[in-house]
Amino acid sequence: MSKTILNSEFRFPGQKGFYRGKVRDVYYIGDKYLLMVVSDRISAFDVVLPKGIPYKGQVLNQIAAKFLDATSDIVPNWKISSPDPNVTVGIICKPYPVEMIVRAYLTGSLWRTYKAGAREVCGIRLPDGMREHQRFPQPIITPTTKAEQGEHDADISREEIISRGLVPEKEYDLIEKYTMEVFLRGSEIAEKNGLILVDTKYEFGNRDGKIYLIDEINTPDSSRYFYEGEYQERFDKGLPQKQLSKEFVREWLMSHGFQGLHGQKVPDMTDEFINEVSERYIELYENITREKFIRADIGDVGARIERNCISFLEAL
Repeated sequence: MSKTILNSEFRFPGQKGFYRGKVRDVYYIGDKYLLMVVSDRISAFDVVLPKGIPYKGQVLNQIAAKFLDATSDIVPNWKISSPDPNVTVGIICKPYPVEMIVRAYLTGSLWRTYKAGAREVCGIRLPDGMREHQRFPQPIITPTTKAEQGEHDADISREEIISRGLVPEKEYDLIEKYTMEVFLRGSEIAEKNGLILVDTKYEFGNRDGKIYLIDEINTPDSSRYFYEGEYQERFDKGLPQKQLSKEFVREWLMSHGFQGLHGQKVPDMTDEFINEVSERYIELYENITREKFIRADIGDVGARIERNCISFLEAL
């Protein structure tokens, strides 16, 4: 009996391939479909931590599904259906080798870089005198390369992406346009629910010459949220922002001497901390969706996923 799913090893009807990412297990069904199991693994500093977080996969999968549906009028996306709380089935696309990072505030890793003295990132010049959590006049796009597991993503400029042939210029320009429009839609939804979408990352793929939005969007793993009602007062007083994101996990790790650097050991995650992380993920779900989180049966997550997915695929 398992209350989390860390590593899945299913054999689905029509399965032709398998890929394990940091958090997601991806099953290739035939030549057209992709079945993505969102596990309860958690990663930070590009390192997968050893223990799972109950309900985390369900939270991520269901938030992503809602935002994919809410932005499908802006850009086509890969989603077809979610046959299980931890699973999305969609169209196989060839991923572009960059991630599109959108930032509306100077916070997180960008703040740490700025504080260390950097004033240019991804070809964008940042002014002197900015403060942590300060809002940019306009959101900025700071792409990164997509690193292999265990490696770190690297910042890259639009010019480098095009000159290195990573993405053709016309396609990149369209991806940039989609990125900003999806971010603004997400910001509008967040604002209606009393939140600020601070920054996030989007990934895109191509199938038959058509660009699709793929993977997760606007989840606490890929995004950072502040509470709108508390933001200005906390900023004016120089106080930390209350965040609904994975940043508090990174901060906890840093306070225990871990930043994913060579030779560093992941600190032991206590049951108390794991439960705290789980509740923070559920809190974000309920804040961003304004819906009560319905906890799925986690008596045996793997058996439930296998049963639901096989039933869906047999009817596909």
